[in-house]
Amino acid sequence: MEQEVPVTIHSGKPKDPVQEPQHELHIPKSLPELSETFAEVVSRLKASDASAMVHKATNEVKEYIKKNPAQAMLVSLGAGALVGLLLRKKH
Repeated sequence: MEQEVPVTIHSGKPKDPVQEPQHELHIPKSLPELSETFAEVVSRLKASDASAMVHKATNEVKEYIKKNPAQAMLVSLGAGALVGLLLRKKH
């Protein structure tokens, strides 16, 4: 089965591409500078209240799994199945 594809031939000079506005972004040029920046971010995250909340929630989840292993397994199975259904390619 063959299909015809319309072809457009442009003549003349190509138009100038639209210039996107340039944003200033500081990109570290050296690896030590990058590692210092990463270390600063990690230290700020560790000092934040969100870090303490995540740590507390993690401990609660670990305790729940220890007390209810079968139910935790079923929940993880259901969550995996749901994610699989959502990410499945449609034919």
